[in-house]
Amino acid sequence: MRVAFVSLYTDQRRSDGATQRLRRVAERLAARGHDVFICCAKWWEGPIDAFEQNGVEYVGVVETPAVRSFASRLPFALRRVSPDVIHCTNSPPSQVVAAKTAARFLRVPVVVDWWARRDDDTDRMTRRAATGANRVIAPSRLVKTEARECGAPADAVTLVPESIDFDLVREAEVDNRADLVYARRLDEHANAETFLLALAELRDREWRAVVIGDGPERDAVERTAADLRIDDRVSFLGDLTPEEYVPILKGARVFAQTATVEPFARELLWALACGCVGIVEYQARSSAHELVENFDRGVRVTSPQELADEVAAAAAHEPASVNEAFAGYDHEQILESFLRIYRSEIDEFGFF
Repeated sequence: MRVAFVSLYTDQRRSDGATQRLRRVAERLAARGHDVFICCAKWWEGPIDAFEQNGVEYVGVVETPAVRSFASRLPFALRRVSPDVIHCTNSPPSQVVAAKTAARFLRVPVVVDWWARRDDDTDRMTRRAATGANRVIAPSRLVKTEARECGAPADAVTLVPESIDFDLVREAEVDNRADLVYARRLDEHANAETFLLALAELRDREWRAVVIGDGPERDAVERTAADLRIDDRVSFLGDLTPEEYVPILKGARVFAQTATVEPFARELLWALACGCVGIVEYQARSSAHELVENFDRGVRVTSPQELADEVAAAAAHEPASVNEAFAGYDHEQILESFLRIYRSEIDEFGFF
């Protein structure tokens, strides 16, 4: 199968949830033997218009990220690639509209992976992107609702969650350095302070905590730990690879999820698969609570005090380092979900 991904930004240039997801899916499709292309703004140096990495061919549509010129040139790039299916990220929405224009001539379907709107995405273009796709994919019910509010028909939106390497979860060693873990990019939505406030409520108990992740708010979060006088019991580990943080999760008892914005809480998924008790602070713009609904090793809270209470209550759970209930989120199984959607849309498009 020839799959053309469309994203003005790529993980190499601007790493976020949407671009990371696109890269993982593209590289895993390429590893399966499919012909995979990513039409994007160039992120590599030199005069060449295409660059191959990890089996994926990146096609430079524009030299630098420019929404209008990317949309105007995209149909020509897609014609050269000649894909069986076009897979777009939802933002900027003009790239979806341009891809749909090319798809009419190529007679192929357009699948849109909906993640989040960016601040400069206009309502009109976002609606055109939502209504113009043959299929919209959402990682969570929260995002599915947002896509529908933007105009996507209910029967055109399919849930495909994020994925993890469950073999790594099974095979990794156990690192017992921490009892409590927070993990996420430390940006304006991280809300790690709630986690630290809960720990401060428990300063008379024995515990060790780690914060995994980096970002523009890291210094502020570290200052908060110092102000609360718990910095001697909280280790800030920075960015870690899954191979580095999975052993820590397997040795921990509790994972706290407090971010205010989260289309899909992938770090929480890793933690639950590693046997952690997941404590999720409910946030209107976060889907994290969806992972712990009807799950006996997960609970929702609404304040630092409630979080502290549930941390104490987590001692009643038996220690665990693997939870097979989350094996269905393995990379290969989720990749099959994408492939089923591609094949279904190709067959339906050809039929009509």
